[in-house]
Amino acid sequence: MKSNYSHQIIVLWIAFLLTLLFHTDLGLMPLFHGQNIAHSRDTQDISWILWLMLLFFIPPLLGIILPTFTNSKRYRVSHFWLTVIYSVLNFAHLIADLSVTPIVWYQIALMTILFFIGIVLNLVSYRWMTHDRHEKPENRNSEYHGRLS
Repeated sequence: MKSNYSHQIIVLWIAFLLTLLFHTDLGLMPLFHGQNIAHSRDTQDISWILWLMLLFFIPPLLGIILPTFTNSKRYRVSHFWLTVIYSVLNFAHLIADLSVTPIVWYQIALMTILFFIGIVLNLVSYRWMTHDRHEKPENRNSEYHGRLS
């Protein structure tokens, strides 16, 4: 039987993506009120930024899908380190948002929530990565014996 860790991870990644999308939505909201969202940026080609954003969205999407299909140790280890990388990036983003003048406090609140979701995701992912170590050998084997009988 598959552990509950993958379901917890799926829920956390969904929460992560929804928070990330809401972060972007909040940044665009001034457009709907006739305000400018560009803060002294040149009007040069920004397609490279959009590609980077796409690359940032893809791993969480895979984080939602892949635990449903695999429980391999290699995937669990790489998944854990991916969650750590995203937590570091989110913390850096939070710090960067604090250096913007004026500070947009609703974005800070949202990035703080996103950061803490990431920390919980790290913890659950770590437990999922190491859960074989904590099981007794007879419990691991009983799963396979149950399938064979």
